[in-house]
Amino acid sequence: MKTTPSTSAPQPTFLQRLGRLVPPPLAAVPLAAGWRVAEWLQSLPIPTELHGRVFEITVRDLGLCMRFTCQGSHLQPSWKGVPELKLAASLSDFMRMAAGDIDADTLFFQRRLSIEGDTELGLIVKNWLDAVERPPRLVALIHVLIQSPSQSASREAGA
Repeated sequence: MKTTPSTSAPQPTFLQRLGRLVPPPLAAVPLAAGWRVAEWLQSLPIPTELHGRVFEITVRDLGLCMRFTCQGSHLQPSWKGVPELKLAASLSDFMRMAAGDIDADTLFFQRRLSIEGDTELGLIVKNWLDAVERPPRLVALIHVLIQSPSQSASREAGA
């Protein structure tokens, strides 16, 4: 009997299905809280051009969508308004971008970062992400979080 290859899209993982159940404004709470800490530490200032704008970030591999707005000098979850800019990538790509290990242009041209919406706003965000000074402790924490278990095991075996 002949079988034909399936052309249907791969089924979402359990984690992706679970992530899609979280409302975008609620998913934005941890990011907004982290930004408040950064604000308190006087790090990661938000450009004035972003104030009052609504953004959406989708972490593809988690199926998680976060919607927030820039108010004053901080981010807060947004329960209303249509996102003017949408960014989507994997968790590790977002974290590598946050650590400054890779830039948005590289991810975009490798088709690992999608950007939809207001082009001018997208350029402002991209330039801000490229130029912002990252606190060394934040970069170190991100590197610990994105380190793969195999890298940890090989490092421990060599020690």
